[in-house]
Amino acid sequence: MNKQNHHHHEVSGKNLLWSILLNVFITLAELIGGIISGSISLLSDAIHNFSDVLSLIISYLANKLTKKAATNNHTYGFSRSEVMAAFINATTLIVLAFYILFKGIIRLFNPESVAVDWVIWMALASIIVNGLSVLFISKDAHDNINIKSAYLHLFSDMLTSIAVLVGGLSMKYFGWQSVDAILSISIALYLLYSSWGIFKSAITIIMQFTPANIEIHEITELLSKIPEIKNIHHVHVWQINEHNIMFESHIDVHKDFKITDFELVLTKIKDILSQFNIKHVTIQPEFSVVDNKQIIYKHF
Repeated sequence: MNKQNHHHHEVSGKNLLWSILLNVFITLAELIGGIISGSISLLSDAIHNFSDVLSLIISYLANKLTKKAATNNHTYGFSRSEVMAAFINATTLIVLAFYILFKGIIRLFNPESVAVDWVIWMALASIIVNGLSVLFISKDAHDNINIKSAYLHLFSDMLTSIAVLVGGLSMKYFGWQSVDAILSISIALYLLYSSWGIFKSAITIIMQFTPANIEIHEITELLSKIPEIKNIHHVHVWQINEHNIMFESHIDVHKDFKITDFELVLTKIKDILSQFNIKHVTIQPEFSVVDNKQIIYKHF
């Protein structure tokens, strides 16, 4: 049986702000260094760092939005804003990865000389800045898909900066000019690999797909064992955000219950659903309603 235990973690906005400021600085430094040195891998890292800045700003704004209270016009509040931020950040990474891959392949077949000292020093600076940024938000990244996407930006950029440093040292001491293009291609492939999971998770929530850890048939089988229940149909399971799973369905009962009697059945239903970390439950009880009895049925 799939079970989850989540607690909502309060994200530190101050740490996000520090990470934004650090990455604005290193982006400008690497951009200048990449232009001066002619290094495509350093420019790729600068572009990646710029995407870090954007992702952190988006994450910061989303974190602020999600704390706003629900209203009559926004009955769920803005809790899904962090999922949207994660989607935007992951999409940005994927687009950048394809761009870097394209530039790296071109440079592989048309190598150019690179001012390696700039590459080495800028890569070192980027490692330090991204390392600090990773430390700032690492605690918040465990339980928040929004911060996790920003963390992935920063951590992957720290790794790519290490790769750029290795490439710079290889060019300086061994004369391997092609390593610049090879590193760019490797960075792009790594970005595609690392961002796909968050992209897929965000899409699952935005499109209201059933969460990956939930088996609807397992749930309906358990609910069907409740003696008072005759049939379960029109089942929908989805997420508002990464922490809150919603469940709704129609429940046919064997006899005509009083509302107070059905509340006892509802308690049994909620107890079973809580095992799947489902806390928000909407049930439509039915006794003699004629409708489609399929478990999954699009009725709108």
